[in-house]
Amino acid sequence: MKMITDRRIVVTGIGVLSPIGIGRDDYWKALFHGKTGFNAITLFDTSSFNIHIAGEISDFNPVLFLGKKGLRDLDRSTRLICSAARLAIEDSNLEISEENTHSMGVSIGTTFGSLHSISQFDRVGLIEGPRFVNPSHFPNTVINSPASQVSIRFKIKGFNTTISTGFCSGLDALYYAADFIKLNRADVVFAGGVEELCEETFLGFYKLDYLSGIDGSEPLSCPFDARRNGIILSEGAAIIVLEDEAYALNRGANILAAVRGYGNAFDPSADSTYKHAGKGLENAINIALKDASLSPSPEDVDYISASANSTRGLDRMETAVIKEVFGRYASDIPVSSIKSMVGESFSASGALSLASAVGVIQNGFIPPTISYSGKDPECDLDYVPNKARQKEVNTVLITSSDPYGQNTAVVLGRYK
Repeated sequence: MKMITDRRIVVTGIGVLSPIGIGRDDYWKALFHGKTGFNAITLFDTSSFNIHIAGEISDFNPVLFLGKKGLRDLDRSTRLICSAARLAIEDSNLEISEENTHSMGVSIGTTFGSLHSISQFDRVGLIEGPRFVNPSHFPNTVINSPASQVSIRFKIKGFNTTISTGFCSGLDALYYAADFIKLNRADVVFAGGVEELCEETFLGFYKLDYLSGIDGSEPLSCPFDARRNGIILSEGAAIIVLEDEAYALNRGANILAAVRGYGNAFDPSADSTYKHAGKGLENAINIALKDASLSPSPEDVDYISASANSTRGLDRMETAVIKEVFGRYASDIPVSSIKSMVGESFSASGALSLASAVGVIQNGFIPPTISYSGKDPECDLDYVPNKARQKEVNTVLITSSDPYGQNTAVVLGRYK
């Protein structure tokens, strides 16, 4: 049995596609300026719904990243994550060759990524009969298709894994990838998350009354705000290139950040309202801080990138947990939610938060929680309202909490 080593894990590249920007620099600039990515949905007909906007990546053209060859048979999730991988490979200046490919891996978080493909494939099979389905579309109906296609397209021959843990999938994919490097089973891992916007996912959240604006009011993503009443559904893809520090230094890589710690904890008492949740996230944060050899104080944690998504339960619970973990220091640590700008992209949300955190460390600013105006007595921390804050940031705590018990926390730090 291989033992966990003390190999240090660093970030050397970012590939991101989001409703507010494509490519790391445009994405970071949009976060700094408080840009929103909510526009009219064009991917499907919304005339039968009360809600007509979402965080759609309306300017996405996969040909620009992947060329025309082989695109026809790839679904939107796979096109998004493969494009993110292309950007990440270019950003990290990695050259994948037969000599190093076996020490590279892929770890992608996705949960609904195949839902549209499954629905369309099954529709043909049920209506016209299984003999009339297009066999070339079958690979899209399995949840590991996006991750597998990344390895196929870029000839990555190490391990390939799909993580499906709901809201936490993007962070858990990094968690899994980091362990592979520490186990000496990989030198480089492409870790991230993807979720596409499609009618099936939209309808699911719509029927669950999870979306803001379902009562006919204007949809609003305003985490921690007293007016919050649900999420704005979104899509996105992000790849974080993780490397063993020695490997990165040996090839002359530009190191953007370091993975300092991570923690994961399940909360069996959780439910979709978060009324009984909290202990799992508290445990995950404490494990991550301990793993990073940090204390719960402003001296050790400069910024918290929250999971808050403009639902009453999650935002309140996360605030309470931060107070519990950081005690008298809780009000001194800036907390913000980028979901006020990019919406809730489910499995991709953690990966987008990781990409944001690297930009925070690199560029010295804290993204705002925009659309914040009405204070909630139960949400009373420093949420960096409406305007980015210039600040040198050495350590970022990123959190994620799923309605059904999964909780993950990751600590990224400045590379020294």
